[in-house]
Formats: sequence, structure tokens, C-alpha cells
Amino acid sequence: MKKFAMLLAVGFCASACVQAHSDAPATEVRATERPFVSGGKIDMQLDGGNYEIRPADDNHIRVTLSGNTGNAKAEVTVSDTHADLKVKDTPHSNFQATIEVPKTADLVVRLSAGNLTMAAITGNKDVESYAGNVDIAVGEPDDYSSVDASAKAGDINARAFSGSKSGLFPHFTWSGHGKYTLRAQLGAGNLELRK
Repeated sequence: MKKFAMLLAVGFCASACVQAHSDAPATEVRATERPFVSGGKIDMQLDGGNYEIRPADDNHIRVTLSGNTGNAKAEVTVSDTHADLKVKDTPHSNFQATIEVPKTADLVVRLSAGNLTMAAITGNKDVESYAGNVDIAVGEPDDYSSVDASAKAGDINARAFSGSKSGLFPHFTWSGHGKYTLRAQLGAGNLELRK
């Protein structure tokens, strides 16, 4: 009888372990890639998740989805010097994407929610995020003619431009003699502008 009870307990434990394992999010890596010119404009529509935007080693747009990818998909369409990039149907947790773009590109980013880290990419930047933290490496501050950053609630640390703001509705502006513009608008979250 004791042996039967022990086997029954082991069976329940194994069944629970298998169930827990099957409920765990799948880890998968998927990539989408298109050639694109240096100096073009890329419009990005990004569903919720954690994103890293960085310069590619070549003139390509490359999107790599990882973590819990679920039904997420990346679409990139290119027409001459303009590209549209969409990441959609992302799961609610543990989703990550790395987006590589040419080293010189104008970027328009619309992120519904999550965290965004952008490496130094030469060009104009227009970033909106409804919730989450945004970290932008600006490169050389002297490359910019204007910076306009705002949030509904959170902190703006614009150390690359020697300024910061915090609290409700913080707003930071800066003017220079460069040729690029940087605009960042956040709902709730923190914005970091660094060299």
C-alpha cells in the first residue's frame, strides 16, 4: 500500500512538472531582413515589448525577435529611401526584439509600451512611447539643431545636453548648430539622452 501511495505521488509530481513545462513561454529566435539605403527614413510601429535599435554592419534593416515570441511577427517594406517596419501581435511578457538599421538613418519610432534602448545612429529621431523607459545614445550633441523632450510623468535625464527635468509633465528643450533634430515624447516613464 505504501508503494502504491509513493507511485501515485510521483505520478502526480511528474504530471505537474510536465504541465508547468508546457505552460512555460516558448523561446524562439526569428529574423526578418531587407536591404536599405544609408540615409533613408524608417517609420517603426512597435507593439509592446523590450526593443534595442542599433546600427547594422551593412546597409540592411534586420529585425530579430527573441524570448517569448508567441504569434509576434515583423514586417518590413522598402520603397526607395523610405521603409515601414512593423512588429505586431507581441505577447504580454518576456518579448524582445533587436532592430538593426544603417548607421545613418532618420528614425520615427512609435512604441505602444515597453522599454526601448537606441544606440548612436546618425540622423533625425522622432520617438513616442506611451508607457516604459527610453534610453537614447545621441552620439555627438553638436550634430543636433534642436532637442524637444517631454513626458506626462517621469524623469528626463538629458545629460548629453547638460540638463534634466522630473515630476509631472517635465519638458526639456535645447538648441544647437547641427543639422539633426531629436524629438521624444513619453507617457509614463523615464527618458535618458546620453552620449
